[in-house]
Amino acid sequence: MKFTLSWLKDHLETDASVDEIAETLTDLGLEVEEIINPGERLADFTLGYVTHAEQHPDADRLRICKVATDEGELQIICGAPNAREGITVVVAKPGVYVPGIDTTIGVGKIRGIESFGMMASEKELELSDEHDGIIELPSGEVGDRFIDWLAENDPAKVDPVIEIAITPNRPDALGVQGIARDLAARGLGTLKVRDYAPVQGDFPCPISVAIDEDTLDGCPLFAGRVIRGVRNGPSPQWLQDLLRAIGLRPISALVDITNFFTFDHNRPLHVFDARLVKGGLRVHRAQGAETLTALDDKEYTLAPGMMIISDDAGPESIGGIMGGLATGVTEDTVDVFLESAFWDNVQIALTGRALRINSDARYRFERGVDPEFTLEGLEQATRMILDLCGGEPSEVVIAGDVPDHSRAYHLDTERVQSLVGMDIPEAEQRQTLTRLGFRLEGTMAHVPSWRPDVQGEADLVEEVARIASLTKLQGRPLKRLTSGIPKPVMTPAQRRVQMARRTCAALGYNECVTYSFIDQASAALFGGGDDATMLENPISSEMSHLRPALLPGLLQAAARNQARGFMDLALFEVGPAFHGGEPGEQHDLISGILVGQTGPRDAHGTTRAVDVFDAKADIQAVLGAIGAPAKVQILRGAQGWWHPGRHGQICLGPKKVLGVFGELHPRVLSAMNIKGPAMAFTIWPDEVPFARKAGANRGALEMRDLQAVERDFAFVVDADVEALKLVNAAAGADKALIEDVRVFDEFIGGSVGEGKKSLAITVRLQPTQKTLKEADIEAVAAKIVAKVGKTTGGVLRS
Repeated sequence: MKFTLSWLKDHLETDASVDEIAETLTDLGLEVEEIINPGERLADFTLGYVTHAEQHPDADRLRICKVATDEGELQIICGAPNAREGITVVVAKPGVYVPGIDTTIGVGKIRGIESFGMMASEKELELSDEHDGIIELPSGEVGDRFIDWLAENDPAKVDPVIEIAITPNRPDALGVQGIARDLAARGLGTLKVRDYAPVQGDFPCPISVAIDEDTLDGCPLFAGRVIRGVRNGPSPQWLQDLLRAIGLRPISALVDITNFFTFDHNRPLHVFDARLVKGGLRVHRAQGAETLTALDDKEYTLAPGMMIISDDAGPESIGGIMGGLATGVTEDTVDVFLESAFWDNVQIALTGRALRINSDARYRFERGVDPEFTLEGLEQATRMILDLCGGEPSEVVIAGDVPDHSRAYHLDTERVQSLVGMDIPEAEQRQTLTRLGFRLEGTMAHVPSWRPDVQGEADLVEEVARIASLTKLQGRPLKRLTSGIPKPVMTPAQRRVQMARRTCAALGYNECVTYSFIDQASAALFGGGDDATMLENPISSEMSHLRPALLPGLLQAAARNQARGFMDLALFEVGPAFHGGEPGEQHDLISGILVGQTGPRDAHGTTRAVDVFDAKADIQAVLGAIGAPAKVQILRGAQGWWHPGRHGQICLGPKKVLGVFGELHPRVLSAMNIKGPAMAFTIWPDEVPFARKAGANRGALEMRDLQAVERDFAFVVDADVEALKLVNAAAGADKALIEDVRVFDEFIGGSVGEGKKSLAITVRLQPTQKTLKEADIEAVAAKIVAKVGKTTGGVLRS
């Protein structure tokens, strides 16, 4: 929304500067986006008087002028054809920047003669495109500032233009009057009230108006009148200057008047050439397939249900959006039908969006206009047309009624303190609402018709606080809810997630935050992508489904990095994944991936490709940091996106899975465009049990005073038996004494036999009650041999 300072002062009596107005508007919620002040670039130009002019001895088109300025007489060489003695000119002295030629004036020689400045043309000052000669002023004193002369004699050229951003809930600020009302309520001036007197019609209106019954919900009021005998020439200069200042092109007096009311009062109007209207005008819904050439010279095909204005010959206007070219006014128009209507904002928005028409009328009607100003706007526009174009008005014809949007809410002056935290006296609150146009009856505040955004008591509080200025809010500490030592702010689960993040970062991983939405193909690779997790209205085809895991997003991030030359990556993410589309069908995950080498290449050859054991070490570190039990089992059987022979599930039992680590399946990596193998891990933090005894301190360190014993076993098993299966079997032989089981050798072939292999393990026994005797050790060894034999079919190697 653009307006000029002088336009604002037509509605607001104020002495405030442009900067004060801009600061206040932003504070009121009408954020100022730009201020264009022509006077700023002309501040250094002064008036001078040419006392003498003579021909340059070495140039036919140059003249040497003596110019009287506030700094004395200056010699200026000028090539303008009108440079002569006895004229008042605009002078740019050395050091002055000239915007039209993007040059700072200096002292220079022209054909051997020095010049100490410049006499400017309108184009050089960006006042117009006129450049046939320098500016000649009819008045002015030597040394006066040029902008002061313009402000007195041609103020439009130095009128500042202010542009503000309008939020959808403030349609009243789409008119200059509404902006002035807010500023007056703040106390920055006094709102000017214009006298309003209906224009009496001299004859019955020859054009009738009607609204179809099924269209009353979209257009409850349609009014207009004929004005005959108008002169539709150029609009007066002041009106042209206003429209040009806000970026509109003056067209003709009639069109310029309707544009003026659009921006002055947020009241879009339309004018028809009355001689071209066949019969009466009817507001109705399109049947479908009707066509209309609009004022923008484009042909539009109307869909069923769109609201249009038709005469006996067919559609003539798209209601509330744009008029038709066939009945548009021209310089030959003599009789005009002036229309003012109220349209439903939702239906206007739907039609404008479907037809892809962006007009000032649509922009305002779809946000909301003042229904009670519909008839008054018609009368005020009639008066302006009569004043500027002449003519004779008919009586007003009206179809429908002004819709009743009246409502009132209880004003609780104490709620300002409870909702906003400001102490505002009751009298000031009532005065604020009155200045904004609210009508107060006791404690009930009646909302003005131009404020569709006020829909409850809390909105009254917001208006009071907005005018009082939220910058006056003072921070106050919250009252403590309990006495004594405050409880922790974070829950145990939140602290666990925080510790997981810190641990991953300490391990060298970079945290990612990826979208919760991924494409169907990627989701399907990780067990998702079904209809239950499909979005009804996705942003794009690449965000069509809820993610079933964090790994797809991390792999996509890795692929983007690899495409840009970053091949060694360690990424992690903590966040939710979804196993359904209903509330609660989600679970938290901690995932990380490793791609490439363990570090940069060096002379010692210490770098290597990442492997499964890197992922295993990292997941164990994270589990340890979040409080997972130290004794766990590592089992096979993870989902299909893991490499079948290079992964492990960390479990507390067959059905209690804490996490998975390993190498991702090559098929998945190929589909995700990952170069080389990738290691990963995933932790289900909700599955990790919390400590039975919660405390701020770690438990005491348990040191064993009894000697540990290690025994080695070599088992011959089938070649397809996994070492992990044998280790788990040995560890489960006596959970009280066996502290650790490790594989230290594998032998295939030779005396072991075809289809067999030898696996050697070390079992560490840690007594807690008494020193182990040989018999005790042999008993445990027998249990190990039996358990391994039963589980894997292995026998001791002879």
